[in-house]
Amino acid sequence: MSARSPARVRASRPLMRSHSDAASKPLVRQGIRVAERGGFEPPEACTSTVFKTVAIVRSAIPPSGNPSSGAVLAFRGRGRPIRYAPRSERRDVSTTDDHVTTSGDATPVDVARTTRWGRGAVVGLGTAVAALGVAELTSGIDRRFASPITQVGNRVIDAAPPWLKTFAIENFGTNDKQVLIGSVMVLLAVFAIVLGITSRRRLGLATAGAALFGVLGAAAALAGVGGAAAAVPSVVGGVVAVAALRFLAGRAWDRPAAPVGDVPASSRPVALDAVSLIVSTPSRRAFLGGAAAVALVGAGAATTGRWLRTRFDAAVDRAKVILPKAKEPLPALDPAKFAAGVDGSTPFITPNGDFYRIDTALEVPQVPVDTWKLTISGLVDEELSFTYQDLLDRDLVEADLTLTCVSNEVGGQLAGTARWLGIPLRELLDEAGVQAGADQLVGRSVDGYTCGFPVSALDDDRTAMVVVGMNGEPLPVIHGFPARLLVAGLYGYVSATKWLTEIELTTFAEFDHYWVPRGYAVEAPIKTFSRIDTPAGLGRIEAGRHPIAGVAWAQTRGISKVEVKVDDGAWTPAELKPVPNDETWCQWVLPWDFAAGSHNITCRATDGTGEIQTEERVAPLPDGASGWHSVVALVS
Repeated sequence: MSARSPARVRASRPLMRSHSDAASKPLVRQGIRVAERGGFEPPEACTSTVFKTVAIVRSAIPPSGNPSSGAVLAFRGRGRPIRYAPRSERRDVSTTDDHVTTSGDATPVDVARTTRWGRGAVVGLGTAVAALGVAELTSGIDRRFASPITQVGNRVIDAAPPWLKTFAIENFGTNDKQVLIGSVMVLLAVFAIVLGITSRRRLGLATAGAALFGVLGAAAALAGVGGAAAAVPSVVGGVVAVAALRFLAGRAWDRPAAPVGDVPASSRPVALDAVSLIVSTPSRRAFLGGAAAVALVGAGAATTGRWLRTRFDAAVDRAKVILPKAKEPLPALDPAKFAAGVDGSTPFITPNGDFYRIDTALEVPQVPVDTWKLTISGLVDEELSFTYQDLLDRDLVEADLTLTCVSNEVGGQLAGTARWLGIPLRELLDEAGVQAGADQLVGRSVDGYTCGFPVSALDDDRTAMVVVGMNGEPLPVIHGFPARLLVAGLYGYVSATKWLTEIELTTFAEFDHYWVPRGYAVEAPIKTFSRIDTPAGLGRIEAGRHPIAGVAWAQTRGISKVEVKVDDGAWTPAELKPVPNDETWCQWVLPWDFAAGSHNITCRATDGTGEIQTEERVAPLPDGASGWHSVVALVS
């Protein structure tokens, strides 16, 4: 029968007897055409390329009339098989929008399910691309707007347990944020696919799930420091998600109703409870075309949004900054004097591009210098504010200082030395007047992150400064431009606030900085540490004389001795290279005659107070790792 000339249903001749409950299960439903004229072959030639039918082997129908055990191939109105032959009698069925073919062992159910899941995945992923793309585009309109992915990722970082953050840093290092973004995108994709599949039968539920995208993004933004404006892209993305989902679901699942003839519902045969026939399915070409259009719009919007956000890049402002000279410049550092000077050893000064970066900022804050200001507040006699130019106009000082992350494992690389330029913190606090009772200084970042350390740490002569320059340049954006805090002798998580915007004087009883509720220690003095840089662990060297070299640090206390032990031999003192002060690391070297074989090399340091580095191996949580560093050298 042609799709254009459907046969009428003959009510007087049912194809099979109905079940006992047939009266309660009408078998010819709205939108289904049934052919039964002259057997199942059309009496005249088909004029359409579309012809779908159903075959019933009557001899296979048991006397009970139950078609489930017979050779029945049937489809519901949306193409879902509901009755088919026993597996031993089935043939493979493959479907397209235009025809049905059979071969092999696959069942119609398998084919239909695959088709539904595939369409559902396209619906869901298309929805996600469109929503995220438009949200990114919106975030590029105004500096105050924030990307939903960034906001959700930031909240994930905040909620993650300390052990998970430590695991990420240990295994991914400075790539931990890329891994997090990738994980969020994967979860979002899975969620989107589920929504797409759900939209086939529960469009309302899927629509609510799409709206949830915007709700979660907005909630994440409102939980941050950006205020209501930061939530705007998420709200817009949620609206687009709902619209895109309903558009794509309509093309994927909606079908035109097919007439069932002139037979009243009351007189339609009920014997076809197991048999339905698809006459039309949605156009695959139209559906895929719509999905591709939605995806292209989303991708284009995302690209445009990212381009628009380059207008807010702080690198533009940074490039215009001309740093003044320090009031009393330090002499230039001679690498030959302070560095170990052997292949594989660490440079004494860490280049800006190689300096480690560990922070909670999923997206690096882009702070405009023309609107930025530093406020000193809390338990002070007078609240003060400084613009960026105010800081540059003051008497600046230089300091050589090694910065260390609390997440640094034994033998880890999360430490670096630079020459910093800034304003002594004590000067600013003296101008504000610190009130009695203030025992904690809290540094607050523009993204809401907080560090906190004892005010008493400023009572000695250690370096403590608001930094504006690093190694002769304005602070790199990833390291805190326009300004950050730096305090010698304390791990960065309590003292080294980047993208600094406020210094608050408060008490430990009143305020816990970011990491304290997450299991880290309130106070975090840097532990005595040493590391072997060469030979590399499991590295191969030729038998003979080779240098053993590395670094050691104990900021504010200095390093008085480094000892090396090879296998079970005695501890041998290494040569210590000079240092500009006790706040930097010290490089050391020890020539050694290696015999062929495998050799275990261990080092330990003694600080300026005479305390020997502890052998006890502990993890970074809660107040920094400890233990002797060992490597195995393979000598041939």
